[in-house]
Amino acid sequence: MKEVTVSDGYQQNYTYRRTEPVGKQFHDDFKPHLTPQEMLELGVFGGVYFGDRPSEFPDVWWKKAKLSEDRKPHTELNYYGVLASQPLATWRKKGWIHVDDPRGWFQWYCRYYMGRRHEDDVRQIKRWKAMTRHVAQVAHNCRSGDQFCRPRQRQALLQWAYDPRNL
Repeated sequence: MKEVTVSDGYQQNYTYRRTEPVGKQFHDDFKPHLTPQEMLELGVFGGVYFGDRPSEFPDVWWKKAKLSEDRKPHTELNYYGVLASQPLATWRKKGWIHVDDPRGWFQWYCRYYMGRRHEDDVRQIKRWKAMTRHVAQVAHNCRSGDQFCRPRQRQALLQWAYDPRNL
Protein backbone atom coordinates (compact mmCIF):
# COMPACT_ATOMS: atom_id res chain seq x y z
CA MET A 1 0.00 0.00 0.00
CA LYS A 2 1.34 3.40 -0.98
CA GLU A 3 0.14 6.75 0.26
CA VAL A 4 0.10 9.59 -2.28
CA THR A 5 -0.22 13.28 -1.46
CA VAL A 6 -1.25 15.65 -4.22
CA SER A 7 -0.60 19.38 -4.26
CA ASP A 8 -1.22 21.02 -7.61
CA GLY A 9 -3.44 23.67 -9.19
CA TYR A 10 -6.54 21.56 -8.55
CA GLN A 11 -5.91 20.06 -5.12
CA GLN A 12 -3.81 20.96 -2.10
CA ASN A 13 -2.66 18.34 0.37
CA TYR A 14 -5.08 15.70 -0.89
CA THR A 15 -3.94 12.24 0.24
CA TYR A 16 -5.09 8.86 -0.99
CA ARG A 17 -3.91 5.25 -0.78
CA ARG A 18 -3.04 2.90 -3.59
CA THR A 19 -4.18 -0.47 -2.34
CA GLU A 20 -4.07 -2.55 -5.54
CA PRO A 21 -1.29 -3.34 -8.01
CA VAL A 22 -0.93 -0.92 -10.92
CA GLY A 23 -3.25 -1.88 -13.80
CA LYS A 24 -4.64 -4.92 -11.99
CA GLN A 25 -7.57 -6.16 -9.92
CA PHE A 26 -10.23 -4.02 -11.57
CA HIS A 27 -13.93 -4.40 -10.79
CA ASP A 28 -15.46 -7.25 -12.84
CA ASP A 29 -17.63 -4.77 -14.77
CA PHE A 30 -14.73 -2.47 -15.66
CA LYS A 31 -12.62 -3.61 -18.59
CA PRO A 32 -11.09 -0.56 -20.27
CA HIS A 33 -9.41 -1.20 -23.62
CA LEU A 34 -6.68 1.39 -23.11
CA THR A 35 -4.35 2.40 -20.32
CA PRO A 36 -4.10 6.07 -19.36
CA GLN A 37 -0.65 6.22 -20.97
CA GLU A 38 -1.99 4.80 -24.24
CA MET A 39 -4.82 7.34 -24.22
CA LEU A 40 -2.43 10.25 -23.68
CA GLU A 41 -0.14 9.01 -26.46
CA LEU A 42 -3.01 8.61 -28.92
CA GLY A 43 -4.33 12.12 -28.20
CA VAL A 44 -7.26 12.98 -25.95
CA PHE A 45 -9.01 16.08 -24.61
CA GLY A 46 -7.31 18.41 -27.09
CA GLY A 47 -4.09 17.98 -25.12
CA VAL A 48 -5.22 20.10 -22.17
CA TYR A 49 -5.97 17.36 -19.65
CA PHE A 50 -2.86 16.91 -17.51
CA GLY A 51 -0.92 19.56 -19.40
CA ASP A 52 0.75 20.24 -16.06
CA ARG A 53 2.02 16.62 -15.95
CA PRO A 54 0.94 15.76 -12.39
CA SER A 55 3.78 14.19 -10.42
CA GLU A 56 1.48 11.57 -8.87
CA PHE A 57 1.64 9.63 -12.16
CA PRO A 58 4.67 7.96 -13.77
CA ASP A 59 7.03 10.16 -15.79
CA VAL A 60 6.81 7.68 -18.67
CA TRP A 61 3.20 8.79 -19.23
CA TRP A 62 4.41 12.20 -20.39
CA LYS A 63 7.22 11.11 -22.74
CA LYS A 64 4.98 10.56 -25.81
CA ALA A 65 1.80 12.23 -24.54
CA LYS A 66 0.16 14.67 -26.92
CA LEU A 67 -0.18 17.68 -24.63
CA SER A 68 -0.97 21.33 -25.31
CA GLU A 69 1.94 23.60 -24.47
CA ASP A 70 -0.30 26.67 -24.15
CA ARG A 71 -2.99 24.82 -22.13
CA LYS A 72 -5.61 25.51 -24.82
CA PRO A 73 -7.39 22.65 -26.61
CA HIS A 74 -6.00 21.81 -30.05
CA THR A 75 -7.96 19.55 -32.37
CA GLU A 76 -4.77 18.34 -34.06
CA LEU A 77 -3.62 16.81 -30.76
CA ASN A 78 -6.67 14.55 -30.68
CA TYR A 79 -6.41 11.20 -32.44
CA TYR A 80 -9.45 11.91 -34.62
CA GLY A 81 -8.64 15.60 -35.13
CA VAL A 82 -11.89 16.82 -33.54
CA LEU A 83 -12.85 18.10 -30.12
CA ALA A 84 -15.29 15.80 -28.37
CA SER A 85 -15.51 17.00 -24.79
CA GLN A 86 -17.18 19.74 -22.83
CA PRO A 87 -15.40 22.28 -20.63
CA LEU A 88 -14.69 21.38 -17.01
CA ALA A 89 -17.20 24.07 -15.93
CA THR A 90 -19.94 22.12 -17.71
CA TRP A 91 -18.91 18.89 -16.00
CA ARG A 92 -19.11 20.64 -12.63
CA LYS A 93 -22.51 22.16 -13.39
CA LYS A 94 -23.91 18.74 -14.36
CA GLY A 95 -22.64 17.21 -11.11
CA TRP A 96 -20.24 14.81 -12.81
CA ILE A 97 -17.26 15.83 -10.68
CA HIS A 98 -16.48 14.21 -7.34
CA VAL A 99 -14.65 16.48 -4.90
CA ASP A 100 -11.75 13.99 -4.68
CA ASP A 101 -11.23 14.04 -8.46
CA PRO A 102 -11.69 17.69 -9.44
CA ARG A 103 -10.47 17.11 -13.00
CA GLY A 104 -13.15 14.52 -13.70
CA TRP A 105 -13.49 10.99 -15.02
CA PHE A 106 -10.04 10.64 -16.55
CA GLN A 107 -8.38 11.66 -13.31
CA TRP A 108 -10.51 9.08 -11.50
CA TYR A 109 -9.49 6.45 -14.07
CA CYS A 110 -5.79 7.28 -13.78
CA ARG A 111 -5.94 6.97 -10.01
CA TYR A 112 -7.96 3.77 -10.24
CA TYR A 113 -5.44 2.36 -12.72
CA MET A 114 -2.61 3.23 -10.33
CA GLY A 115 -4.35 1.25 -7.56
CA ARG A 116 -6.62 3.63 -5.67
CA ARG A 117 -10.02 2.27 -4.75
CA HIS A 118 -12.61 4.82 -3.77
CA GLU A 119 -16.21 5.42 -2.77
CA ASP A 120 -16.90 6.86 -6.25
CA ASP A 121 -15.80 3.74 -8.15
CA VAL A 122 -19.28 2.28 -8.66
CA ARG A 123 -20.68 5.54 -10.09
CA GLN A 124 -17.71 6.07 -12.40
CA ILE A 125 -17.82 2.50 -13.66
CA LYS A 126 -21.56 2.92 -14.42
CA ARG A 127 -20.72 6.07 -16.38
CA TRP A 128 -18.01 4.19 -18.28
CA LYS A 129 -20.41 1.32 -19.08
CA ALA A 130 -22.99 3.80 -20.39
CA MET A 131 -20.59 4.64 -23.23
CA THR A 132 -21.36 1.26 -24.80
CA ARG A 133 -24.33 2.93 -26.51
CA HIS A 134 -21.78 4.91 -28.55
CA VAL A 135 -19.86 1.73 -29.35
CA ALA A 136 -23.10 0.25 -30.67
CA GLN A 137 -23.91 3.37 -32.73
CA VAL A 138 -20.48 3.41 -34.37
CA ALA A 139 -20.61 -0.33 -35.05
CA HIS A 140 -24.15 -0.07 -36.48
CA ASN A 141 -23.61 3.04 -38.63
CA CYS A 142 -20.05 2.61 -39.89
CA ARG A 143 -18.36 0.09 -42.13
CA SER A 144 -15.77 -1.98 -40.30
CA GLY A 145 -12.41 -0.22 -40.40
CA ASP A 146 -13.80 3.14 -41.60
CA GLN A 147 -11.99 5.40 -39.15
CA PHE A 148 -13.46 8.54 -40.75
CA CYS A 149 -17.04 7.58 -39.90
CA ARG A 150 -18.33 9.40 -36.80
CA PRO A 151 -15.00 10.90 -35.71
CA ARG A 152 -16.48 12.91 -32.84
CA GLN A 153 -18.15 9.83 -31.38
CA ARG A 154 -14.94 7.83 -31.85
CA GLN A 155 -12.92 10.54 -30.10
CA ALA A 156 -15.38 10.53 -27.21
CA LEU A 157 -15.02 6.75 -26.92
CA LEU A 158 -11.25 7.08 -26.89
CA GLN A 159 -11.54 9.56 -24.02
CA TRP A 160 -13.42 6.89 -22.04
CA ALA A 161 -10.73 4.20 -22.57
CA TYR A 162 -12.62 2.40 -25.34
CA ASP A 163 -10.55 1.68 -28.45
CA PRO A 164 -12.64 2.86 -31.43
CA ARG A 165 -9.88 1.88 -33.87
CA ASN A 166 -11.14 -1.70 -33.55
CA LEU A 167 -14.76 -0.97 -34.51
